[in-house]
Amino acid sequence: MKFRPLHDRVVIKRIEEEPRTKGGIIIPDTAKEKPQQGEVIAVGPGARNDKGELIPMGVKVGDRVLFGKWSGTEVKIEGEELLIMKESDIMGILEPDVGAAAKAA
Repeated sequence: MKFRPLHDRVVIKRIEEEPRTKGGIIIPDTAKEKPQQGEVIAVGPGARNDKGELIPMGVKVGDRVLFGKWSGTEVKIEGEELLIMKESDIMGILEPDVGAAAKAA
């Protein structure tokens, strides 16, 4: 089954964080908070303004985004837990730091 969101809705798959801290302490599942980062899986066509004109989306499939702790609606599609939220609930797009990657190499 393929899911296509309507209007300005976005489907996001949460990106799980590391189960350890930088110091090597393992965090048990009961103490973990749900991640607030995710990857955009599907995007609707966009919202419409008062004149009926389509306003294009600012995110695209594959973007890594940051969203609020209580944003979106949790759904399960084909056994996979996903979030459906409006584009306005997304705080921003996380872009890879090209300068840091070049320094590490």
